[in-house]
Amino acid sequence: MEGAARVIARRGVRGLRVEELAAEAGVSTALIYYHFKDRAGILRATLEFINDRAGRYTTERDPGLPPLDALGELEQTLLLELQDTPEVRENSTAWGELRACAVFDPDLRDDLARATRVWVREVGDLLAEIHPTAPAAGLAAAAERLTALVEGLSSRWLSGSLPLPHARELMSTAIGAELERLRTA
Repeated sequence: MEGAARVIARRGVRGLRVEELAAEAGVSTALIYYHFKDRAGILRATLEFINDRAGRYTTERDPGLPPLDALGELEQTLLLELQDTPEVRENSTAWGELRACAVFDPDLRDDLARATRVWVREVGDLLAEIHPTAPAAGLAAAAERLTALVEGLSSRWLSGSLPLPHARELMSTAIGAELERLRTA
C-alpha cells in the first residue's frame, strides 16, 4: 500500500500502472491482481491505507508526554496534516489525486465521501468536547469548514503557492475563529 500511495502521489490516479506499482512494491503484477482484483480495488485499498496512516501521524504521541485535552487533540489533528515530512507530503498528494479522480469516478466518489464524513465527524466530536452545549448543526458546519480548509491549505502548500508556516498560521487562526463562533452560538 505504501508503494501504491507513492505511485499515485508521483503519477496521479490516471498515471497509475499496475506494472509500475508491482515494481515499486517489489512483487509481481499477478500478486497485485490476486489481492486487489482490479484497479478500483487498488484505489479503495490505497484510500483506506492513506486514511489509516493519517490517523496514525495525527494522533500518535510520545507515551511519556501528558495526554492532550480536546483543544490540543483538535489542533494536533488538523495541524499535523500540514507538516513537511515525506509521509505527510505523500499522503496529502495522493489524497488530492484521489479526490480529483473522484470527480469522474462515481465508485471512488462514494468511497472518498465516506472517508471524508468520518474525518468530519471525528473533528466534530473534538469540537463537541470543547463546546458540549454547541448545537449539533453548528459543530458539523465548523468541522466541515476546518477539514475543507486543511485540504485546501495542504494543496496550496504542496503546489508551492503557500509557505508551510503561513498555512499552519492560517489553520490555527481558523481553529480559533471556529471555536469562538461555537462559544457564542
